Amino acid sequence: MASIQLSGLVSGFDWKSFMEQIMELNRAPITRLQAEKSTNNSKVSALDNLGTRLNELQTASRALKVDGLFTGRTAASTTTGSTWSTSTTSGTATGAYTFNVTQLATTTKRSGSGDIGLGISPTNDVSGVTLASMSTATAVTAGNFTVNGAQVSVALTDSLQDVFDKISTATSGAVTASYDSTTDKITLNSTTPGTPITLGAANDTSNFLSVARLTNGNNTGVIESGTGLGATKQSTPLASARLRNSITAVDGSGNVSFTVNGVSIAYNVNTDSLSTILGRISGSSAGVNATYDAAADRVVLTNKTTGDLGLSVSEAAGGFLDAVGLSSGSTLERGDDAQYTVNGGPTLTSTSNTFTAASHGITGLSVTANTETSQTITVDSNTTGMRTAIDDFIKKFNSVQQYIDDATKITSANGKVTAAILANNREIQSWQSTMRSTAFAEVSGLTGTITRLESLGIDFTPGTSQLAVRNPTKLDAALRDKPSEVEAFFKTASTGFAAKFEAFNTSIIGSSGTGTGGMLGSQKETLTKGNTSIDTQIANIERQLASEKARLEASFLAMEQAQATIKNMQSQLTSAFSNTGSS
Repeated sequence: MASIQLSGLVSGFDWKSFMEQIMELNRAPITRLQAEKSTNNSKVSALDNLGTRLNELQTASRALKVDGLFTGRTAASTTTGSTWSTSTTSGTATGAYTFNVTQLATTTKRSGSGDIGLGISPTNDVSGVTLASMSTATAVTAGNFTVNGAQVSVALTDSLQDVFDKISTATSGAVTASYDSTTDKITLNSTTPGTPITLGAANDTSNFLSVARLTNGNNTGVIESGTGLGATKQSTPLASARLRNSITAVDGSGNVSFTVNGVSIAYNVNTDSLSTILGRISGSSAGVNATYDAAADRVVLTNKTTGDLGLSVSEAAGGFLDAVGLSSGSTLERGDDAQYTVNGGPTLTSTSNTFTAASHGITGLSVTANTETSQTITVDSNTTGMRTAIDDFIKKFNSVQQYIDDATKITSANGKVTAAILANNREIQSWQSTMRSTAFAEVSGLTGTITRLESLGIDFTPGTSQLAVRNPTKLDAALRDKPSEVEAFFKTASTGFAAKFEAFNTSIIGSSGTGTGGMLGSQKETLTKGNTSIDTQIANIERQLASEKARLEASFLAMEQAQATIKNMQSQLTSAFSNTGSS
């Protein structure tokens, strides 16, 4: 006969449901163990949260020991909207310092002679010089420009002589134009003596007048270009850069060098452009910026540092310096040293406009001036930085205290008592008590009047475990007037307030601050081991229950099998007796 699997099919008794109820009753120890494990996990989570707050408190206590916190200084000008900048270092003497700047430092500059490039034409005849090919600092644009109210229209294909003719035509011969190759300038002449020439209009579209450097201003009948018009080509090799004076002092390959402030600058006339060489000067250790002044067609060297400092150049005759007018034709404009007084004292000098202790003697104070005026710089203790560090410690201390209060409290409402997750943890409650006593205790070995938090106006809020600045005026006065005593209170090695708190926190969270060491780590480890033991117990009970379930199931199946056999036999007997009676 096949195995019977349906519960109660023969017996009519739902033994599977009965068995499940028995097994559920037998699982009660597992439910209790799982609840205990869940509680342990909640405790570990609570300890982690406490560890986070203790780490923040540790950081805040260490911040009270940072070098320079209580000797830090701030410096600021009392002048509203001052553009001067100031800075100080720890230990700068506090007070007010009046800086009267009578002369700012300037840079030494060597300006080369102008018009180093060839003119726009070697002769006065400019009929072959088109606007497109004219070598000026800025390219001419096609369009219209105005002379005496008459518009002159020009195209880039026009020669300069064409433009001159158009000016004469547009003004009906009232204005004529010519070019002088000797001066490399254009001149406009009024043909009516005493009649001034007026140039330009708001609707001009060509820049010819500005390129030709022709401007109003003299109110006469003659207007001449302000400077020579020809310009050096900055981006082509020197040999073809249109320099007025050729560079001849080179070797067979075109190599040569010159010096700026004693620093050698090498170049090659066949490969290096003016722009390249100026960049090479500026990037060297000569301490000089080299630039090209397109308006004057000249090279200018300027010291990178201010003050009355030299700027020397040297090269053999016929070299780059001669060609760009930086040798005999240059002009040296020496820089000035800054001159100033402090608090009405003697005149001091500085090569820089940043005045440091090297010139004024006030340790740690730096003042950068950019105007010739008098301003008062006030140096004070950095009470803001001190107060911020102290307030942060109080905040983090209170966070720990409040968390322990919340995590260990026991409340009663309507006859029901509720205990927080760490309510029975006496060790944590002792940590809280020790923290309070450590905060309230006196720091020994100090010679000043500040020996406890109360000396700074800091105390516990009555009836709570929360610190507060009870007397802000007292705290601010101590930070302002007795910063060295405050520093000794917080920073004294081993015995100082911050050191004692750091040592205590380390005993709780460990030196690494990860929560895996110290007393907190030990508690978490105990709970974790407890959970491991619970997991083992649950696994053992589960195995026992599985075995018991299998035994009960086999017994009930055997019962069903036996009852099925008996019923089958009864059926056969009933059938046999029924047949005998009939016969």
